Amino acid sequence: MSESSRPTCWVLTTGEAGMRSQAIGLAERLGVDFQEKAVTLRKPWSMLPGHLCPAPLAGLAPEGDRLERPFPELIISCGRRSTALSIGIRRASGGATKTVHIQNPQTPTKHFDLVIAMRHDAMSGDNVVSVDTALHRVTPEKLAEAAEAWRERLRGGAERLVGFVLGGPTKHYWMSEALLSRLETMIAKVHEITGARIVVTPSRRTEARVTERLSAAFAGEPWYWQWDGSGENPYFGILALADRLVVTADSVSMVSEALATGRAINLLPMNGKSKRHDAFVDNLGRRGLVSVTGPEGLDLFFTGSGEPVDATPEVAELVRRRLLQR
Repeated sequence: MSESSRPTCWVLTTGEAGMRSQAIGLAERLGVDFQEKAVTLRKPWSMLPGHLCPAPLAGLAPEGDRLERPFPELIISCGRRSTALSIGIRRASGGATKTVHIQNPQTPTKHFDLVIAMRHDAMSGDNVVSVDTALHRVTPEKLAEAAEAWRERLRGGAERLVGFVLGGPTKHYWMSEALLSRLETMIAKVHEITGARIVVTPSRRTEARVTERLSAAFAGEPWYWQWDGSGENPYFGILALADRLVVTADSVSMVSEALATGRAINLLPMNGKSKRHDAFVDNLGRRGLVSVTGPEGLDLFFTGSGEPVDATPEVAELVRRRLLQR
C-alpha cells in the first residue's frame, strides 16, 4: 500500500439501507478514500452462490454501477448478493485487491481476506471475526453535532427525554393491532411515571396506520413530539439527546446504533419469529446490554452500563492491521 496516500476502496452492496450503513460505516472509520457501488447481477448469475458464479463482472445489470479497472486496493462488501462480485474482483486482481465481507456470505470464507459475522451466525476461521452488534455510521463526533443541532427542538427545556425509535414490517416481523395498543399505552405510562418528554421517530418501514394512530392519540399533548417525515430526519438527534431509548427489535442496525450511544436501551419485540434475529436479541439480553420489555411494557427503567457498545472501531483497527499496513 502507498504510504503517501490513503488506500482506495469500493463499498459494494446491492443498495439496501442496512447494508449500505454497515459498509459505509466501516469505510468511514478506516478513513479511506471510498466510492460507493450499488450493483445488481442479472440471471442466471444472480441465482448462483458467489464462489460458483463464473465471470460475475459480465453479469452486471445495466441499472447498477459499473465495476471497471483500475480496481481499488480494498473492497468492503455487505450482503450475500454482493459476494460474487467481490470474489470476482479479488481473482481478477490476483489478490492485490483485499476484500472484507460483512455478514455471513453463505459461501466459503476462504474467498475473502476477512469476514465480519454476527456472533449468532456461529462462524469460525482464521479470517472470521465475530461481533455482537452490526457495524454502522454512528460516531461520538456525529452524536455531538446532532445534539447541538437538535437540542432546542427536541428537548424543549425538558429535564428528561425518552426517545422511541420505530421500525416496521420485515419478512419475519410485523406489528399487530394489539402490539400497537401496547405501544400507545407504554408511551403514556412512561410520561405518567417519569414526567419525561417523549419524542418518536418512525423509519421508512413504519406503517402509516402506526404513525397516524400515535399522532391522533397524543395530539395536542405538550410533552409529545413525533416526526412527521418532512424536513430533516431527527434520528441522530434523538440518539444523541434521549436519556433512554425504546427501540422496536425488528432491525439489527437500529438496535446496534442505539447501543453505540451508551444510553439505557429497551427493546420492544415485534410480532413474529426469526431464529437468527431472535438469537441476536437474546445475546444482548443475556449480556445485560438491553432490557426486553415484559408483557405489560413497564420494565423500562433498568440501569444500563453507561458505556457505548460499538464493534465498528475495533473492526476498523483490525482491517488496518491485517490488510492495509503491509
